[in-house]
Amino acid sequence: MSVSTAAIDPSVCAPLPVLGKDVTVPLVTGGEVTYAALDYAASAPALQRVWDDVAAYAPYYGSVHRGAGYLSQLSTDLFENSRRTVAEFLGCRADDQVVFTRSTTDSLNLLAAAIPAGCQVFVFETEHHASLLPWRDAQVTYLNAPRTPAQAVETLERALADRDPYGPALVCVTGASNVTGELWPVKELAAAAHAHGARIVLDAAQLAPHHPVDIAELDVDWVAFSGHKLYAPFGSGVLAGRSDWLLAAEPYLAGGGASRKVARRADGGVDVDWHTTAARHEAGSPNVIGVYSIASACKALTEAGFDNLVAREQELVSRVREGLAEVPEVQVLSLFGEDAPRVGVISFVVRGWNSSHFAAALSAEYGIGVRDGLFCAHPLVRTLLGSDPQDPGECGAPEAEPGERSLNAIRVSFGAGTPDEHIERFLRAVSELVSDGAQWKYRTEDGRCVPDRGTAAQV
Repeated sequence: MSVSTAAIDPSVCAPLPVLGKDVTVPLVTGGEVTYAALDYAASAPALQRVWDDVAAYAPYYGSVHRGAGYLSQLSTDLFENSRRTVAEFLGCRADDQVVFTRSTTDSLNLLAAAIPAGCQVFVFETEHHASLLPWRDAQVTYLNAPRTPAQAVETLERALADRDPYGPALVCVTGASNVTGELWPVKELAAAAHAHGARIVLDAAQLAPHHPVDIAELDVDWVAFSGHKLYAPFGSGVLAGRSDWLLAAEPYLAGGGASRKVARRADGGVDVDWHTTAARHEAGSPNVIGVYSIASACKALTEAGFDNLVAREQELVSRVREGLAEVPEVQVLSLFGEDAPRVGVISFVVRGWNSSHFAAALSAEYGIGVRDGLFCAHPLVRTLLGSDPQDPGECGAPEAEPGERSLNAIRVSFGAGTPDEHIERFLRAVSELVSDGAQWKYRTEDGRCVPDRGTAAQV
């Protein structure tokens, strides 16, 4: 079985420099190889530009908002300038707020804590758990997986038409699926939400690293995303958008930084005057390095030219899809069909293979890092695999023989830092594993499929 090795057009855009591009890893078959990081959808490698900016700032690190010294004032300026950079990157409106959080999950939980009493929340079952699960104190309507973008809009419109028209409502939707990479009709869904008096929050965790996100142009009320998927390490996230619900809510965390004035009462209690800015929901010492890394990544992507980055990534997407299509045993997972636009996130299963075994072989025998499992989107993956919602299956390697079908899938994901060679190695590896089998035996250990170091496969 052969796979075409047509090269990516170098005139489109060169990959951006990232950390780890020269890291070598051992192969179970002997020797070492440069690691092919193809798990961007989980955590993208840090841009070299981001690392350099953080390293240059690190000697000047100081407390934020609280110190009179030079380093503290410099760090405060850097922190607030980062807020403005992120607002510009997202096309925020003049009265929008940018709140720094720990992650997309944290951002959406913050918003869930701030929604008005009696708010109805509408969320598709296709969402990542970060946007599927935070709404525990709300009246939630889970919408069935649509099979076309138009059906997604129609499904939402029907659900909103049946709601209480006088109470607050919120729609939560992803911009790009973390399983299929498919782009959702965000602007159309926002229009449908607003037509029925609802607001909308965009989970842009997988969209922002791959595609420009403009709050005003999309007409969404909030956007949430994570730095670690945007080529920025150190564990920070963003919730950006309308301020009224956030200002009306109790602080997400109570403590220093969120409070403007605290005084004891005569009856022994405490009166608190909370901030009316983003600081209201940023209690405690902020992750200034994480925040600065996000701002640095925003600048780097903007300066590189997002149109060029998108064009190159689309060439990579086409190359991966064409290569996988040449292997009949491979089934690519999709909600919206073959022609649906998507970012560099593709999930698939291989007939006759346990997905965890296949992913383990890619790593151990080819030095390729992908993801296997249900990708924190269990209802969606089960729908795509045609399994019953109650069927067993969880993230990680199941207790199954290597050749036994699993209810998991394999996900390959890439982006602005991915070199052509990683894509070509991946496609070659898929072809060879399917045609020739693994060179090594594998077993399940602590929930992961790993090579049995004592025995090569007899194939």
